[in-house]
Amino acid sequence: MGYALWDKFLSHNPKNPKWFNRDRFVLSAGHGCMLLYALLHLTGYESVSIEDIKQFRQWGSRTPGHPETFETAGVEVTAGPLGAGISNAVGLAIAEAHLAAKFNKPDANIVDHYTYVVMGDGCNQEGISSEACSLAGHLKLGKLIALYDDNQITIDGRTDVSFTEDVLKRYEAYGWHVQHVKDGNNDVDAISKAIVAAKAVKDKPSIIKISTTIGYGSPNKSDTAGVHGAPLGEDEAKLTREELGWEYAPFEIPQEVYNQYRQAIDRGTNLESEWNKLLEKYRGKYPTEGKEFERMLRGELPQDWAKKLPAYTPDDKGLATRKHSQICLGELGPALSELIGGSADLTHSNYTDIKGETGSFQAETPEKRYLHFGVREHAMAAILNGIAYHDSGLIPYGGTFLVFADYMRGSMRLSALSELGVIYVLTHDSIGVGEDGPTHQPIETIPSLRAMPNMLVFRPGDGNETSGAYKLAIENRKRPSSLCLSRQGMPNQANSSIEKVAKGGYTIEDCDGIPDLILIGTGSELNLCVEAQKQLKSAGHKVRVVSMPCVEIFEEQSQAYKEEVLPPSVRKRIVVEAAESFGWHKYIGLDGDSVTMQRFGASAPGGTCMEKFGFTVENVVAKSKKLLG
Repeated sequence: MGYALWDKFLSHNPKNPKWFNRDRFVLSAGHGCMLLYALLHLTGYESVSIEDIKQFRQWGSRTPGHPETFETAGVEVTAGPLGAGISNAVGLAIAEAHLAAKFNKPDANIVDHYTYVVMGDGCNQEGISSEACSLAGHLKLGKLIALYDDNQITIDGRTDVSFTEDVLKRYEAYGWHVQHVKDGNNDVDAISKAIVAAKAVKDKPSIIKISTTIGYGSPNKSDTAGVHGAPLGEDEAKLTREELGWEYAPFEIPQEVYNQYRQAIDRGTNLESEWNKLLEKYRGKYPTEGKEFERMLRGELPQDWAKKLPAYTPDDKGLATRKHSQICLGELGPALSELIGGSADLTHSNYTDIKGETGSFQAETPEKRYLHFGVREHAMAAILNGIAYHDSGLIPYGGTFLVFADYMRGSMRLSALSELGVIYVLTHDSIGVGEDGPTHQPIETIPSLRAMPNMLVFRPGDGNETSGAYKLAIENRKRPSSLCLSRQGMPNQANSSIEKVAKGGYTIEDCDGIPDLILIGTGSELNLCVEAQKQLKSAGHKVRVVSMPCVEIFEEQSQAYKEEVLPPSVRKRIVVEAAESFGWHKYIGLDGDSVTMQRFGASAPGGTCMEKFGFTVENVVAKSKKLLG
């Protein structure tokens, strides 16, 4: 499979791994990463030397145990958990189809490439791949071609202990073009013909089931689980070389092999040169589109885009932050043509539609940028990652309820690990959800997301903070953002602003001199702190209110600024957030307290839940007075 695809079909340039119009190759079976490293080395990528091959899985090597985009040039996706890679590939294919529809002209196809995947039995067993491939079939992504390595072995042994379905019939039902190559060990010609046939089908994604023998050539370990996740060992490797008639020593590569594979360098250089000429012609004939296309490829945002973000005063009507989010998207949509996304069947709850935009991305309308993911949260997050991996300037966002971040966590983690600026719009962020009950009330989800390295977690407290969260989420192209948004309304604060969100945390209401008590609030609970401060102030107490819309950004400020907002001498502090208290103790200390959740929620009207669990001005005042003595 690797030889047939990389030697005969793959359009790429080893001397420029980031050439835009290259075909994308995704090794969804990421544990087989040495195949990819070998192909990168053999075809001439400078990122993988023979020494790197020898350092497989060692500290500091460019050949880690699963492919990682941030470690190895030429790796297109960080294919960790099985099923993630094929799902990312659906996102890559969506990005290609969208940009082709947006920019191509009858005389200039400047966006024209395929997404190829090698996937395994494990990928087809993971549910995320079923979700993503079902959507791919619906969208008729004809430039997505998957090569299914059907070796019928997983870690537990033969797949028939748990997996006996007819995979091709499943994909046929999804709307895919299906083929079967029976001898994947030797029949390069059959594999090549199947790829040709797949490319000829323009209105369906394709899967080619290729039956192989795992560990082919090993006399004692082939076709067993023993070769799935462990080295052959020195003795068995020697026997395998003898069995295959391979007369060369370990890591010795015949020059004729290099000569064959490294024809990819001249081919790739010529392909890129021809594409550059086409782009030059396009730029001259379609200057407006050309400037837009190249701006996006450079990752530059349009000038003054952020001026479209709405600002508010206390006189403006208080809204739920999910509604403020919709207003932001409506303003940003016309200003940012690279914004693309949608919702997992919750458009009218998440408010993720872009007002003024009509229609959605469908097989017949790929130029549209609203994506209906269906009830497929797992796949949505992975597809958003794939759009970001496409590295074409697109800014992907996706909406669902915050509690369903648990479905998406694997892909959200890969967003953070791989430095992908995906925007997660997560509404219904607390017990304020109300009647749906504890199954839908994410009391522990926000703290768990804050525990994820490189993830920005925003919980804005009004309209200005929501606009500020969008500004930072869009500017951070190497950090994903989770926008945790309320169902319930809240007033706009007098001293909030878009700009202050850039500090992560700031003083929103203050007192004369050094405070006796600091109240720290987020989201809908920020206003509880503001109202409590008014009562405490009238009782003669000196109280500061700190808004903390993004803990991660606050932690990145200078020590001087952090101590200015939270003076170490003020040890009496109360955090108010309708979530579990985990993570807040570094601010509360031993002398502080919190109004937080210590148990799962309950089914009742949202206002009743907030009252019963203590999220009232009266309770914040009472806790404050107790702490003040």
